Amino acid sequence: MHRTFAFARLASAVIAAVCAAGAGMAQEIGGTYTVQGTNFDGSAYGGTAEIVLTSNVTCDITWTTGATTSQGICMRSDDVFTAGYALGDKIGLIIYRLRPDGVLDGSWTVADTDAVGYEVLVPR
Repeated sequence: MHRTFAFARLASAVIAAVCAAGAGMAQEIGGTYTVQGTNFDGSAYGGTAEIVLTSNVTCDITWTTGATTSQGICMRSDDVFTAGYALGDKIGLIIYRLRPDGVLDGSWTVADTDAVGYEVLVPR
């Protein structure tokens, strides 16, 4: 319950920040992506991500990597793309940089973890 409340608070804060900044998703960012990443221990993972626009400033994102599926909300502000997500009973955060070629690359972490992973999303 505490994690659900924390995720709802995170989602509200992200949406409020976007609305306050007047940011929008002028460039189409929805679609399917190939995922290539590095875990906290340096091991590699891969899979797919699906981004579905839900408004002018927000979206839903679903990652499928191996047997793991994670879902979250996302937003874009200029060339920064962020997502908050649930990974099991933990809350995670990823911050991507949108490159001119449409590739998203960034760093991610999970609540209560003193580590950072790296991930790249390549449009299909």
